[in-house]
Amino acid sequence: MSATIIDGKAFAAKVRGKVAQHVARLKEEHGILPGLAVVLVGEDPASQVYVRNKGKQTIEAGMQSFEHKLPVETSEADLLALIARLNADPAVHGILVQLPLPGHVNADLVINAIDPAKDVDGFHISNVGLLGTGQKAMVPCTPLGCLMMLRDHLGNLSGMNAVVVGRSNIVGKPMAQLLLGDSCTVTIAHSRTRDLAAVCRGADILVAAVGRPEMIPGDWVKPGATVIDVGINRIERDGKTALVGDVDFASAAKVAGAITPVPGGVGPMTIACLLANTVTACCRANGLAEPEGLTA
Repeated sequence: MSATIIDGKAFAAKVRGKVAQHVARLKEEHGILPGLAVVLVGEDPASQVYVRNKGKQTIEAGMQSFEHKLPVETSEADLLALIARLNADPAVHGILVQLPLPGHVNADLVINAIDPAKDVDGFHISNVGLLGTGQKAMVPCTPLGCLMMLRDHLGNLSGMNAVVVGRSNIVGKPMAQLLLGDSCTVTIAHSRTRDLAAVCRGADILVAAVGRPEMIPGDWVKPGATVIDVGINRIERDGKTALVGDVDFASAAKVAGAITPVPGGVGPMTIACLLANTVTACCRANGLAEPEGLTA
């Protein structure tokens, strides 16, 4: 068996296309332009690249991009004051504070200062609670992207056994909630799960989000299963730096029915879903119908 490769780059391009179409419609029919504000504190190189890509793709989708780059010594009070201004700004529909923040800033305090309706990362405690109780919420971007790809590839997920390896607040827990919402039977596994290999082998849908390079080998994968690899890990291989996932792609691809590669799988979906969430937030703020195919 050779697995179908789920092309995250191509799928993300389709999502961005849908976003751009909806943005154009909002502008033409209602005179509304969605706006995304991104706040970066400090000069972390990876964060700088990520913020730059977010701004570029926001503009390409026809939306307004508001970038706030603050020095690393910015006080918590000044950062909270900026968020308060963005909360009150009607041109801003989505607010994202790039993580990690400097050590002197309480990240939870900052995230929970964002208006939940503008929390396009889906990290505010109110959105976490709404998602956990099956209510309308802003959904974290990476799990939302995974769900979109699963629905596209598998159609109806109802009744499938899903195993999520990883229990982070950013991916593992919300991913499990989304799969429950689509009527999967869900197991959350982690590093202390007894006989993790056997648990993984029972999965029709296996989502790896644990942050350990190539932790899951092919013989942990049920034949024909759909594998979503969220991990992005840098390792040294043959004297060069390589990007690999949490799944051993070479061995898993021989067993799985479908699998996402790393890179080029889940990664591109994260920014695409950030744009989708911004459009959704804009529609909700203006009492308009939410865009089809861009929400959970």
